[in-house]
Amino acid sequence: MGDIDTQKMASLDLDTNSSDDFVDPWNVHTSSATGIDYAKLIVRFGSSKIDDELVARIEKVTGKPAHHFLKRGIFFSHREMNRILDLYEQKKPFYLYTGRGPSSEAMHLGHLVPFVFTKWLQETFDVPLVIQMTDDEKYLWKDLTIEEVQRVALENVKDIISLGFDIEKTFIFCDFTYIGQCPDFYRTIIKIQKHVTFNQVKGIFGFGESDNIGKIAFPAVQAAPSFSSAFPQIFNGKKDLPCLIPCAIDQDPYFRMTRDVAPRLNLQKPALIHSVFFPALQGATSKMSASDPNSSIFLTDTPSQIKNKVNKYAFSGGQATVEEHKEKGGNCDVDVSFQYLRFFLEDDEKLEKIRKDYSSGELLTGFLKKELITVLQEIVQQIQERRKTVTDEIAHQFMAPRKLKFDY
Repeated sequence: MGDIDTQKMASLDLDTNSSDDFVDPWNVHTSSATGIDYAKLIVRFGSSKIDDELVARIEKVTGKPAHHFLKRGIFFSHREMNRILDLYEQKKPFYLYTGRGPSSEAMHLGHLVPFVFTKWLQETFDVPLVIQMTDDEKYLWKDLTIEEVQRVALENVKDIISLGFDIEKTFIFCDFTYIGQCPDFYRTIIKIQKHVTFNQVKGIFGFGESDNIGKIAFPAVQAAPSFSSAFPQIFNGKKDLPCLIPCAIDQDPYFRMTRDVAPRLNLQKPALIHSVFFPALQGATSKMSASDPNSSIFLTDTPSQIKNKVNKYAFSGGQATVEEHKEKGGNCDVDVSFQYLRFFLEDDEKLEKIRKDYSSGELLTGFLKKELITVLQEIVQQIQERRKTVTDEIAHQFMAPRKLKFDY
C-alpha cells in the first residue's frame, strides 16, 4: 500500500472547483494549515463518518474501551463497519488485511498509525491478520531495483513485527515471493484483472498512455488479499471469510474498485475503516518524505535526533512573542506538536489539559514540545529495543504460509 509521489488523479480532487485539497493513493495536498477537509472527503469518496453511535457500539460489542484513535477521530470514516460488528455479535469469523509499500528502509511515525490500530483490532476481536508488502508496486513506480525493494521490504517486515503482532495469528507476505508460492493468489489477481476494464482503472487512478502496463495491472494485486480465497493455506481453504481493511483514506480507491468487482466474482465485499493523514513536522501543507529526514520522526532516530527535530522543525501554533501567546493562546488545530500528541499520547485527561492550557496561553510552545519529545522518545526507544530481537529467522517465520490460529 503506497505512498508513491508521481501521479495525480483528477477524478479524486475533493472539489472540482478548487484545487486546495487533493488526495489520491500517491499524493496528498492541501493549502490549509489545518489540513485536509475530511468532511468533504467523506462526501467525495462516498464513505460513512464514524460517529459517536458507532464508537459506542464498538465498545458495547467488544466489552472494551474504544481505541483513542477512534475516540479522537483519527480513524474517522468507514465502509460497512456495522456489518463486521454484526458478524462479531453472531460469533461469525472475519479477518483483517492491511499493508505497507516498502519504499524506504526507515519507517516513520506516520507509517505506524495503521499498524498500531490494526494490532488493537486483532487483539480486541481476536481475529487473524494478513499484511501485504507491495514490493512489486515500489519497483513499478520508483527508481529502485527488484533486489533493493526486496531488501527494504524485509527490513520493514522486521519493523512491523517489532510492534508486537501475534505470530500465530499474523501472516506477512511480500508480493514478489508469495505470488510464486501460491497459485490461488495469482488466480485471484487474474480474476480481478479480467473483470476490471482499462477505462475503469483509468477513471479511478488517472493512468495515462505513458504509464507502464505494470501500473495499470497492479490495482488487482492490492485488491486480491481482500478475498480469503487468495489464502488457502492461511484460512484452511475457506473462500468466503469477510475482510476488514484498516488503512489511510488515500488507499480507498483501490478498495472501491475491489468492492465493485467482488459481486461479479461471487465474493464478499471487504469492509474498510479509514484514518486521517499524519502531518509532516513542518505542518499540514508540507509532505512527509523518506528523502527528507527532517520531515518526520523515523523509527531509527536517536533520542537527541527526536529532540532536535521537534524543537527545530515542528510547526508551532503559538504566537510570535511570549506576551502575545499568553494573551491570545496557541492554535492546537495547526500546532504539529499537539497534533502528534493526539496520535501518541494515550492519556485523554492529560491531552485535554494540554489543549486547554495551550489554547489559553498558559502553556508555552517550548513546554508543549518538551512533552511531545518525552512521549516520542519513549515510543521509539521501545520499538528499537524490540526491533533488536527480530532476526531474519523470526521474520521468515511470520512470512511462512501456514494455517493461522483461529476457530473457522
